[in-house]
Parts: sequence; structure tokens; C-alpha cells
Amino acid sequence: MAAAPNRPRPIVLVVYDDPLLRMIAVDIAEEAGFATIEADNADKAVAILEARFDIALALTDVNIPGSMDGLKLAHAVRRRWPPIRIIVVSGQMQLSPADLPSDSLFFGKPYHTPALISELRSFVGRQQNPTV
Repeated sequence: MAAAPNRPRPIVLVVYDDPLLRMIAVDIAEEAGFATIEADNADKAVAILEARFDIALALTDVNIPGSMDGLKLAHAVRRRWPPIRIIVVSGQMQLSPADLPSDSLFFGKPYHTPALISELRSFVGRQQNPTV
């Protein structure tokens, strides 16, 4: 996904405590054409969200340290920053749409990388260009 010449790349906040898995998620988001910001726990993710106004999407693992897990973080993001798109991932549990905040997605790990890239592009594309 090539960004428009005068438009900055959308930013994805990647929240994983495992450095290797976080690096893989960052690579996937960057391969999809996005800039990334990383957090290794929910508290750091919230601090980043409070300090920035340019986050388009949050990609979080469920099993993260901090004052809340990734699912609670996803619900907090929806309440406090409604325009931010959310993708929740987990290799330890299956979540149904009823478990997730509105307008978010769940991917079980190991996830299919092309499908995740497609959803990243789709989520952010709908936010920036309603005709997509």
C-alpha cells in the first residue's frame, strides 16, 4: 500500500510484550505500508495514546502485562479513542465478536500474514477514505 505523495503513512500502535513477536508484528504493519509505534505493555500503550493524536490503529496481543490485558486495553481504546481501529490477537484463546469492542477484529495466532496485512490496509483505508 503506497501512501499518497503528500499524505503521511498511517500509524499503527503495536502492543506485544514478547520482543520477537512484537518485531514480527511491526514488520507486518510496515510491510502493509504503515508507520509503527511500539509498546510492551498496556500502561505504555495508554501513555502513548494520551500523548499522540495520530494513531490510526491499535494491534494488541491479549496476553500483555500492565494494569490491564490486551482485551481490556482494546475496550479502553474504544471508549477513550473511538476513531482508532483495533485488532486483537491471541494464541491462547479464541474470542468471539461479542467479546470484542465494536468495530474491531480478532486474529488467532499463528495468523495468516496476508490476511492480517489485508485487514490492516482495509481498516485504515476505511478511516481515511470512506469510498474504499
